[in-house]
Amino acid sequence: MTQSVQSSGTAGAAADSPRLKRNVGFFGLTFVSLGSIIGSGWLLGALSAAETAGGGGSLVSWVLAAIMLIVLALIHADLGAAYPVSGGTARYPHYAFGGFAGFTAGWVTYLQAVAIAPLEVEASLGYVNSVGSIKQNFALVNVDGTLTYRGIIIGILAMLLFMFINLGGAKLMSDSNTGIVIWKIAVPLLTVIVLLILTFHPENFTHGGFAPFGFKGIFAALPVGVVFALQGFEQATQMAGEAKNPKKDVSRAIITAMIVGALLYILLEVAFVGGLNPTKIGDWTSPIGSGDYGPYYTIAITAGVGWLAVILIIDAVISPGGTGLIYVGTTARISYALGLPKALSRLSIRGVPIWSVLVATLFGMVALAPAPSWQQLVSLITGATAIMYAFAPVSLGALMKGDLRREHPYRLPYPKVLLPVGFAFANLIIYWGTWAATWKLAVGLLLGQVIFVIAALVNAANIDVAKARWKSALWIWPWFLGLIVIGKLGNFGSDVKGAGFWSHPLHVLPNEIDALVVIAWSFVIYYFAVSTVQKTENIEEIVASDAVEDEFGDLAVKPGIA
Repeated sequence: MTQSVQSSGTAGAAADSPRLKRNVGFFGLTFVSLGSIIGSGWLLGALSAAETAGGGGSLVSWVLAAIMLIVLALIHADLGAAYPVSGGTARYPHYAFGGFAGFTAGWVTYLQAVAIAPLEVEASLGYVNSVGSIKQNFALVNVDGTLTYRGIIIGILAMLLFMFINLGGAKLMSDSNTGIVIWKIAVPLLTVIVLLILTFHPENFTHGGFAPFGFKGIFAALPVGVVFALQGFEQATQMAGEAKNPKKDVSRAIITAMIVGALLYILLEVAFVGGLNPTKIGDWTSPIGSGDYGPYYTIAITAGVGWLAVILIIDAVISPGGTGLIYVGTTARISYALGLPKALSRLSIRGVPIWSVLVATLFGMVALAPAPSWQQLVSLITGATAIMYAFAPVSLGALMKGDLRREHPYRLPYPKVLLPVGFAFANLIIYWGTWAATWKLAVGLLLGQVIFVIAALVNAANIDVAKARWKSALWIWPWFLGLIVIGKLGNFGSDVKGAGFWSHPLHVLPNEIDALVVIAWSFVIYYFAVSTVQKTENIEEIVASDAVEDEFGDLAVKPGIA
């Protein structure tokens, strides 16, 4: 991974210059990933899943999502251990397919990550707004789900707090996060135990049938909150450049966080569905009441457990806030890895990409302005996350072919099976996220590539057109255009009369057959993409330029997109 410094002068320069500090241990990395997984998703994801898939169907949705994301987590664990650099999700495609593909993946990763911190803040304010006295006298959220001016001001203050903690360095951020994550695990577990003991109705799981909306409801639940809740395991790879022992700790942290998070969310869905009042479930469209954004809070109040309701409101600040804190930091490291413009790659004396942190904070503040509600934004962010995850299987498959001498401290089991399957899983999540979301994501993808081309034309400092490896990225648009066509011919999207061409799928593909078509297309693109891997010497050159080991053993990561 690294190359030795050839002269004492070079080593001295590296030692004196700002660099990313390798001071985050296993528990810090684990809590960064777990803290990302346990955010607003635990407060709101169970309700979305039940409304979309029904009682028993929602459990199947969580188990299915857990299986899919565990496979993708194992792939990231292999990549993170073999290539321990900051902003890893933007770098792996760069290594495999060159600068153009790397920037495309990094751009999508950035769009996804930069929106999550303000989304978590919005979710926190929405949950707190469920308290009657706050809603009546100090409203934070409008009826349409957007923030009031009070909510926007509080949200901006929260973003500034995230910024200042992140400017203190990765160790301060991970240490601050440790206590938050312990709380974030304890409160959901307490909620599960209390609801299972005091208010549990097993008949709720078969209300209207075990899965009243069939497989379509089970699949549709994944992009409206289930996958969003479980995502975040990759945060350990984003900070791998600051890990004390990345070859050992990154993979362990990812796997540990993913397993703990998946088990916790499944238990929470059991507690939520079982805790509902059977007489008020109806057709599952509003099992706890119309416009209610605090599902566990409402159940606790109904069950007469006021002390738990108070704890849940406190947690509605801490859990999303902790996730927002992490994403401001990791968003900064993604833009640092992209290195465009050059100022974003400058480090402070603490080894922090200071300008990247400031830009991430600014974007987060802008996103707090009146916008769609949490539920409306989650599907789009989930689709962007799935695109980010989709780059990992093809990158690892290509690197296993083109970078044979690379040490893999953690090896993905059965890679010939799990890599194409993992790519198919990511594509299914994109497809289930609706046709409208898919074409909008395509527009975002195209925008990033236009930025790359413009930067190349004006000879931006971090662009090397000769290393863009255009041919190695030829698979990207056939892949996504295929998903757009399948999405239009498929069954997931708005069926509201008059929704129009850009929202309404054609329902040409039969239910369940559509998923098989997505899987088949995924396999075709996977093998095509792997075949376009760039030459071994090109991969080794890029990897070597990313990390230079100084005499103290720290890594001075040199960002750039081509």
